[in-house]
Amino acid sequence: MSKAIYIATSDHNSGKSIITLGLMSILIGKTAKVGYFRPIIEDFVDGEVDNHIETVLSYFNLDIQFEDAYAITKSRLIKKKNKGKIGEVLDLIIEKYKKLEERFDFVLVEGTSFTGEGTSIELDLNVLIAKNLGIPTIIVGSGVGKTLEELLDSLYLVYDSFKVKEVEVLSVFANKVQPENIELVTNSLQKTLPSNVLINTIPLISSLNNPTMQEIVNELNAKVLFGENYLNNEIGHYSVGAMQLHNYLVHLHDNALVITPGDRSDIILGALQANESANYPTISGIILTGNIVPEESILKLIEGLSAIVPIIAVDGGTYHITNKIGSIKSEIYANNTHKIETSITTFEKYVNNDALSERLITFQAEGMTPKMFQYNMVKRAKQHRKHIVLPEGNDDRIITAASRLLDMDVVDISIIGDKKQIENKVVELGITFDFSKVNIINPIESEFYEDYANTYYELRKAKNVSITMARDLMEDVSYFGTMMVYKGHADGMVSGAAHTTQHTILPALQFIKTKPNSSVVSSVFFMCLEDRVSVFGDCAINPNPTAEQLAEIAISSAESSLAFGIEPKIAMLSYSSGSSGKGDEVDKVRTATAIVKEKRPDLKIEGPIQYDAAVDLSVGKSKMPDSEVAGQASVLIFPDLNTGNNTYKAVQRETGALAIGPMLQGLNKPVNDLSRGCTVDDIINTVVITAIQAQGM
Repeated sequence: MSKAIYIATSDHNSGKSIITLGLMSILIGKTAKVGYFRPIIEDFVDGEVDNHIETVLSYFNLDIQFEDAYAITKSRLIKKKNKGKIGEVLDLIIEKYKKLEERFDFVLVEGTSFTGEGTSIELDLNVLIAKNLGIPTIIVGSGVGKTLEELLDSLYLVYDSFKVKEVEVLSVFANKVQPENIELVTNSLQKTLPSNVLINTIPLISSLNNPTMQEIVNELNAKVLFGENYLNNEIGHYSVGAMQLHNYLVHLHDNALVITPGDRSDIILGALQANESANYPTISGIILTGNIVPEESILKLIEGLSAIVPIIAVDGGTYHITNKIGSIKSEIYANNTHKIETSITTFEKYVNNDALSERLITFQAEGMTPKMFQYNMVKRAKQHRKHIVLPEGNDDRIITAASRLLDMDVVDISIIGDKKQIENKVVELGITFDFSKVNIINPIESEFYEDYANTYYELRKAKNVSITMARDLMEDVSYFGTMMVYKGHADGMVSGAAHTTQHTILPALQFIKTKPNSSVVSSVFFMCLEDRVSVFGDCAINPNPTAEQLAEIAISSAESSLAFGIEPKIAMLSYSSGSSGKGDEVDKVRTATAIVKEKRPDLKIEGPIQYDAAVDLSVGKSKMPDSEVAGQASVLIFPDLNTGNNTYKAVQRETGALAIGPMLQGLNKPVNDLSRGCTVDDIINTVVITAIQAQGM
């Protein structure tokens, strides 16, 4: 039974980062604990760390120290080899790998990259390492600059090198292939390689190959004068500003890098103005060559502009600098989530994930870990794509979350707000945002404004609502967004980053209303603890539910749990366990438990039960030894809002748990509320759960 996979490449710059990130995403969704290991890495400066290791460890939040994630640097390897001590290197690699293997359910091992000194020995060394670790291999090769025959030959050569040493090859990836050649390459590889080898072909994605301003700063040892917060800007084109401004402007393209001597203030200011103009493309940054910094008056003028892109100064003439920029090979690094998420989305789009998962995972991990839960949420949301409206388009967090959701390619999005203001926000935030994929709506200007107002009037005229009041309310983003959901123009709404819970929910209660079998709207949080995911309800809506309402909350929460892949074992929480407690509050919980058992005898439920007896196996078995729920509860129902809200916040703060929600239950269509202190990740998670809710409605 294999507990690892080895990624090997056929040549330099094969783009194996996209394979590593994609595979890590799959593995984290399938196994409880995933490790990452690189036997050999490039040399790095003292005090710094290897970029690729840092990216994987930080993005996937792996519990591995940097020094444990690799065995040896390339320069030390070469010295050992020259002294005939390659056996010592293998011993070290095996020792460090085995330590990770003991700690993790599955380990992704990434081979070398064919760069710098020693590339001639790398293929044989990768084969030797995989053989000694006793793990199967995935081979990655690039189609850039190769004919079809050359690509096939290079991949077969590497495949054969592993097979000769009896190392199993699970899959071969042809990466960076021209999109129009994907089918041709796939078919040709299937004819060239044995049928048991999975073939995957991934196209060349230009945005992944575009360097960022940060990479240019690093490569050129540049000084950042302005725009340090926007160094993740990607460079789509670059051109030299050596002509007069009116001639240069016609050479600007989207995401352009402007290269100009530092004393060309006309080009600098003209490019910045073009960036703000709706009539010209956006620019990613400006490089000032010749180590010339503009005069103080020009610097002061730039400081006062509303939107500033990165402006950097470098030594060297314009011609020399332009050539160096052209030779920069872009990498993916830890804080560039756009490239990471684009890589994962691309992998998921072009790779047969189910077939690959089946080959990779030869065992089933028990339980549902937080990483598995989040991975499965995104995967489920993608299976039946839904349309979510975000009414708070004036909030930076909403715009940033929308940008990341576009990169993840998980839902269709409408944003309510002013398009020009959102465009300006995108520039200020320095984020990538594909406006062609987002519907931006100003309620007053919408073609549906009158229809929405008339619909609301007809629904609420019995409540003394006039058509004038209806029109006024449809200018409110929450009402307009909710009406989009009601009319079927969106599948769900997420709001509350800038509005109160009441402002978000009231329109839904007025005309979306509750499901036929529901009398109460309630909420759950998905509490992602270290080793499990628990469902907490109700922690956000109902202050003091009756026994009947508490029973309905429990049933709704169990259904939500089941819908998200968590087996519901319901604990009806109270200050006592079993029949020992007395008092109105414990009697309410006891009655609610009885109602659930009568209505849904199929559900596993225990109550009243104390929190520790519900979640701690030893305590649960000592207090209630015959219970199916005690010690292993996955759905925890609190007797009132005061208890629930304080408990979820205490658990979140004290354990570092991720709390996803609240997710509202009981409405005919999904509307979910954010807290006003929400993070971008909170918004993304809530959008994803809203999309999954919409799939079941």
